[in-house]
Formats: sequence, structure tokens, C-alpha cells
Amino acid sequence: MQFKILKKDGYARAGIIETERGVVHTPCFMPVGTNGTVKAMTPEELSMIGYEMILSNTYHLYLRPGHEIIKKIGGIHKFINWKLPILTDSGGFQIYSLSSLRKINTEGVEFRSHLDGSLHFLTPEKSIEIQQALGSDIVMVLDECISYPSERAYVEKSLQLTTEWAKKCKDYFEKNKTSQAIFGIIQGGFYIDLRDKALKELLKIEFDGYALGGLSVGEPKEEMYQVIKDMSPVMPEDKPRYLMGVGDLMDVLYAVEWGIDMFDCVMPTRNARNGTLFTSQGRISIKRTEFKEDPLPLDPACDCYTCKNYSRAYLRHLYMCREILSMRLNTIHNLYFYCQFFRKMREAIKKGEFQVFKSQWLPILEKNACHKE
Repeated sequence: MQFKILKKDGYARAGIIETERGVVHTPCFMPVGTNGTVKAMTPEELSMIGYEMILSNTYHLYLRPGHEIIKKIGGIHKFINWKLPILTDSGGFQIYSLSSLRKINTEGVEFRSHLDGSLHFLTPEKSIEIQQALGSDIVMVLDECISYPSERAYVEKSLQLTTEWAKKCKDYFEKNKTSQAIFGIIQGGFYIDLRDKALKELLKIEFDGYALGGLSVGEPKEEMYQVIKDMSPVMPEDKPRYLMGVGDLMDVLYAVEWGIDMFDCVMPTRNARNGTLFTSQGRISIKRTEFKEDPLPLDPACDCYTCKNYSRAYLRHLYMCREILSMRLNTIHNLYFYCQFFRKMREAIKKGEFQVFKSQWLPILEKNACHKE
């Protein structure tokens, strides 16, 4: 993997990540395909919309169908028929989100499957082994994503563990070298000195890219923004910077302004299934009565398949009837909207007009601030 910066506008940067399976233009957004599928979409549709990389999850694919099966069939790309790059999360977020089902020690995580209650033990080495079997293009180290708020003493203990796991991940990765890239994850909660310590330790280990983890876990926006502002500019200039699990477009604007390159989130797809749609005029809840007889397209400024062919009235009708087509059409639109937003943002950076782009979009996004639903 190679990373190149094409243009900078302040701290904001437009670049490319070159992989064996294709080029990814940054800043980029990765739709989340937890189980090897971005819900309601075919891989061909994602590619046609313009996405260049998607994310899948180690924890879920390990439990079902199993990484050995995927490897036997030819790897994750062949398994899901996606020919472009894939990034796999390590399972660290599930340690956080399924905390009632797991126990952590220095060796790894013991957890019970949320599917059938079976007992499993995930070590740093096992996480990399699974990701190498899947054959993703970028693998992530195993880390502990801690909850908010957390006492400093716990954060310090957790950070030491995460750093040790990062070393084990890199050692196993190097012993079983593939053409994959591996990213380290900077934890440390909302203590900047601990975040800085984490980064320094990861730099000693050396990774192909660096991610900010443990954000968007219920903290006030101001605290997340402070971590981004303090940490992103001191992360390596010549490596991709990845903000994990963040996709609120207001957050994206702030993060890109401080030099973040990569994002992922379930927001566009989950909101679509819940009837919340992103438009050039702000969010629309398609279930509202005002759209019952509305003949207009969802977003007259959008040229996605949904907006070119269907009215707000029809989209509301589908949603109220709980038709599968509702999820399909809403997801197509939201993912198209996100893809175009990032494309236009990259163009603005290349023209030296990022601040203009930001000033145009902030009032729209602030009008009905986008929260996960």
C-alpha cells in the first residue's frame, strides 16, 4: 500500500491510497458491510455509485460463516464479489459494544457469541490470523475501545494493554507476511497526554496507517473535536489518518479540516432503513404526513437513481407499508449523497476552497444536526 498527498488546503488534504486492488481517493467514506454486505445494496451498485473501499468486520465474519470457509472459497473479495479494496475491523469495537458478553485479560478477550452463546477467545494474534484468512487489503490491530466516561486509572491500564496487543499484532503480521497493510489504533480516552503517549508507542512499532479509535461513544462533541484537533496534526504526515466509526457530516467537516483522511459509519444505511434521508437542504424524515401527496423527487438537486425515478409520496408510501423496496431506494439515495459529498469536498480541497465548502454546508447540517438513529 502506498499513500500520496495530492493537495493540501490548510491541514485538510486530498490524496490517494494505492492498493493492489485499486486506488482510493481521500478523504474517503467507507460504507459498513459488517457481515460481508452493505445492507440492501449489491456490490455492483456500490461500485456504480462511486465507492472505492468498504469495511467488513472480523468478529462477525469469524462467528458466521467462519474465516476458514471464506478462505476456502477464495477470500472475502471473491466471497462477496467485491473487486475493490476492503478494510476489516479487528473486533475491538465489539469488545466495547458487547461488553456484557466478554471478559478481558492480558492475553485477549473471552466472549460469548451473541448468536448462540458459544464461548470464544480472541487474542491479538487470532485477530490478525482471521483477517489474513479473509484477505482484506487493510487490517486493524486488536484494541480495547473503552466507554465514556472512564476514570483515568482505567484508561491508563487499558492503554497499556492495547499497546501490548498492538505489538503482538504487528509481530504476528510480520511473521506471516502478506501484501496486506496494517493500521495501528490510537486510544487513550479523552486524556490528550495518554493519546500522545499511545501515538509515540505505535510509531516505535511502525504501521502503514494510524487510526483514532474510541471516539463517538457518547461523549460531547466538543471533547471529540478536541481530540481530533490535538492528535490529527501530529499523526504521521505520510500515512493515512483514519477516524474510526465517525460519519456525522458535521463531524466529518471538522475532522477533514484537521487532516483526517478516512471515515466509516453505519449512519447513511441505518438512517435510510429508519426513513431518515440526507438531502442538499438537510435531513428529511420520509414518514412525515407532509410528504403523503408530494410529487417532487426526494432531493431535486440529486441525480441518484431514487431521485430520478420516484416521488416523495411514493417513498413515504413504501416506508409506511414497510416494503423492502423502501430500504433499497432510501439506502441508494443516502449512500449516493455521502459519496457525492466526499467527492465535492475533495474537489474543494484541490482548489484551495475547503473553507468555502465548509461554510456552505455547516448551516444546512446544523439546521437539523445529524445524530445516529
